[in-house]
Amino acid sequence: MDRFSIVVGDITGSDAEAIVNAANTTLLGGSGVDGAIHAAAGPALLAECRTLGGCETGRAKLTAGYRLRAKYVIHTPGPIWHGGDRGEPALLASCYRSCLELAEERGIRTLDFCSISTGVYGYPLPLAATVALRAIMDFLADHPLPERVRMVCHTEAAAEIYRQTWNLWYAADKDHRL
Repeated sequence: MDRFSIVVGDITGSDAEAIVNAANTTLLGGSGVDGAIHAAAGPALLAECRTLGGCETGRAKLTAGYRLRAKYVIHTPGPIWHGGDRGEPALLASCYRSCLELAEERGIRTLDFCSISTGVYGYPLPLAATVALRAIMDFLADHPLPERVRMVCHTEAAAEIYRQTWNLWYAADKDHRL
């Protein structure tokens, strides 16, 4: 699909109009991607997040990007993995849909995702990739915005899992594999 790609990189350096932060429910920073985004954006991001009153798991809220190249940050708290029988797949899918809906509402043309819940929240990457890609691809099939969506993976190993998952479900033939 020409609107979606999988890349390896540091999401804090993204040139997308908006990036997605795998936040916690307080939106006040944390470890992993969340901590890196807060550090790169600077203290004004934390100040704005304090005014938002947190965010429910599976929902999304938007802030300015401050010192980031991205104009906006879309924060979404993902589910903590408890084995998959506490609604984790539905909550994770809701994270992706909520971010995409918010981007569309704001007219955001380019959006970069990190791999939500797969760090300290322990969501198994192969399972998360399936949920994430289904939510993203289903949304893009029915909506003109965002025009470009990327999954920004921190490692080549993570990107390979996303590519294998995409190829399994979405590549029409070997010429369309990522």
